[in-house]
Amino acid sequence: MIGAQTFENIRIIRGRISHAAIRAGRRPEDIKLIAVTKTVGIQQIKEAIDSGLKIFGESKVQEAQKKVTSDELRVMNNGIEWHLIGHLQKNKTKTAVELFEMIHSIDSPELAEIIDEHAEKTGKTQKILLQVKLSDEVNKYGILKDNLFQVTKKISKMKNLSIKGLMTIPPFFENPENARPYFNELRALRDKAETMGFNLPDLSMGMTNDFEVAIEEGATMVRIGTAIFGERKNCPKEA
Repeated sequence: MIGAQTFENIRIIRGRISHAAIRAGRRPEDIKLIAVTKTVGIQQIKEAIDSGLKIFGESKVQEAQKKVTSDELRVMNNGIEWHLIGHLQKNKTKTAVELFEMIHSIDSPELAEIIDEHAEKTGKTQKILLQVKLSDEVNKYGILKDNLFQVTKKISKMKNLSIKGLMTIPPFFENPENARPYFNELRALRDKAETMGFNLPDLSMGMTNDFEVAIEEGATMVRIGTAIFGERKNCPKEA
């Protein structure tokens, strides 16, 4: 039995994604919904899968490992993708490569090199996004925009990595319109990178409070937790 509240929340979110895409002259099917499952239990994840969701985002490797390898979810694993959306410590890269279809949080060439080595050992081409830091917040990770193109060039030469696009986390604002300049800037950086010969189709940006604005500015992936699973303990307000 699908949890009625989870099902209804997902229905509402899909409708909002569609309306935001249409307002921007985009196709709703071009935006991927990533359900953020940080601190979410396996039963709720199963309900989300039963509701048709296919992509799940985790912030911490250790927590994700327990879920991805659980017998209950492995039985349901047909077509399911797990993405790492949180900061990745270098000592967790081996496990991250084993668990995740895509890693959104590559914030340095040094981290990319370690992932590249583990991907080579496992015979895998690891899909990644480059996290760009566009705010002055000291608690946010990411590549500085002035270094982005140099870093992109360096990482693009690593044989076992495939750069699929960019990710950013703007400051949290009560008014989502205040996040728009950050989303616009990430899209502009991507567009400039593509004129330099890089193919970066994905923009991972937008969370529960601001995903509609992110879609209007070009997001292809939105990371939504609270609006699907409700408020959770020890979870960032913006997730």
